[in-house]
Amino acid sequence: MFTQLVKWMVPYTGSVNPRVEVLEPGHARISIRQRRRLEQHLGSIHAVALINVAEFASGGAMMTMLPPGYRGIVTKLSIEYFKKARGTVTAESRVTLPDLTVEAEYDFTSDITDESGALVARATVRWRLGPTQTS
Repeated sequence: MFTQLVKWMVPYTGSVNPRVEVLEPGHARISIRQRRRLEQHLGSIHAVALINVAEFASGGAMMTMLPPGYRGIVTKLSIEYFKKARGTVTAESRVTLPDLTVEAEYDFTSDITDESGALVARATVRWRLGPTQTS
């Protein structure tokens, strides 16, 4: 049910059909399943689908910890690829919130593993964290 809500609220994230396995303060585990619409010409999951699920995992882990009156926005994405992503892959992120008294940018990582547990990719997602802007 939660996954369906995310797909409706954030259509692009929903485009990879993510499955939320764990979502708790400071920890998120999200999986996607290889299917034709997510593949590139080499028959494995496309790089953009992988960064999509990695960003979702880092945001889920981080946003569940943010206190009321704060927000986060992605300012940079980077990813290292270690092997072809095939089958079901899982992005997992564990975060600890920094001191939020000053608005600043912080890096959080998501590791993407395949069904055997092998590391497929590691993403770094930079989030700008600070108080909600009121006008």
